[in-house]
Amino acid sequence: MRPDGWHLTHDVDGFLARAGDFLRSRPALHTMPLTVTERLRTRGPDAYGSGSCVFGRLVRAGEVRATFHRLPSRGLSPTALTPEDADALAAHLADLGYALPYVSAHHRTAAAFADAWQRHTGATPTLRQRLHLYRLGTLTPPTPRPEGRGRVLGARDHDALLRWCDAFVTAVGETPAIDAASWAASRFADKRFTFWETPDGTPVSLAGSTAMIGGMVRVDPVHTPSHVRGRGYAGAVTVEVSRAALAAGATDVVLFTDPANATSNALYRRLGYVRVTDFAVYDFA
Repeated sequence: MRPDGWHLTHDVDGFLARAGDFLRSRPALHTMPLTVTERLRTRGPDAYGSGSCVFGRLVRAGEVRATFHRLPSRGLSPTALTPEDADALAAHLADLGYALPYVSAHHRTAAAFADAWQRHTGATPTLRQRLHLYRLGTLTPPTPRPEGRGRVLGARDHDALLRWCDAFVTAVGETPAIDAASWAASRFADKRFTFWETPDGTPVSLAGSTAMIGGMVRVDPVHTPSHVRGRGYAGAVTVEVSRAALAAGATDVVLFTDPANATSNALYRRLGYVRVTDFAVYDFA
C-alpha cells in the first residue's frame, strides 16, 4: 500500500468488489463511474476500444473515500477529491509516467487536479466544458401535452436510430460521427431509446436512458430536430423515459445539461429536475 492510500488495478471486477459499495452510496454524483464500470463488466475489457483501463481507489482507515477510472486513450475521471488528495493523485500518476489528455470531474475536483497536474508535469490546463448535473425530484409532466405518444425503439428501428444519434452528435459538436461501423463502440450502444411520435407515427423527438445501476438511471441523449422544436416534444419524450425509470424502481434519475443552453435547462426544471452540482472538463496541452 502506498503512503497516500491510492490502490491501482486493471481489473474491473476486483475494483468493483472493493469500491462498488462506495460508488453506489451516491449514485447521482457517481453516475459516470457506475455506467462505465457496468459496461466494462458486461461487455468485457474492449468495450471502450483496445488498450488497458486503469482504476484507482483511495483507502483511508479501511474505507474507500474516492475512486478514479481512466479508459484507453482517454482522460482521467475521479470522484470528488480534496485539493490535497487531488495533488497526491496527480503526483502518483506523474511518477508512474501517465500522459493524460484531460480530466473530467466535479468542477472543484477537476480544477484542483488540473492545477496539481500542471505543477507536477508542466502541462497547461484549459477549461473545455462545464456541465450542470440535475436529479429528478417530483416529475411534473408539461401542460398542455403535445399530441402523440411515446414508443420504445426495437430492433427494426436500428437504422433510424443510427441517423438520429448521428444528427445529435452533429448538432452538439461531438466526435466521431455515428454509423453502423462505429455504433458498437459508441456511448449510445448500451442505452434504451424512446421516440415521441405524432399521431400519424412520425418521430419528432428522441430520448435515451442508461440501464439502472445502483438505483440510478441517466437520461441521455435528448434530441429534437431544429425544424420541430418549440412544440413540447422534448419535454414529452423526457417525461416518458423519466416515468419509465421511476416505474422500474429508480431512486435517482439524472441528466447533464449545457449551462449555455437556457432553453433546455428551463425545460428540465419545469419537469421537476433539480440542479445538484456542476462538472467540468480541463484539457492538458
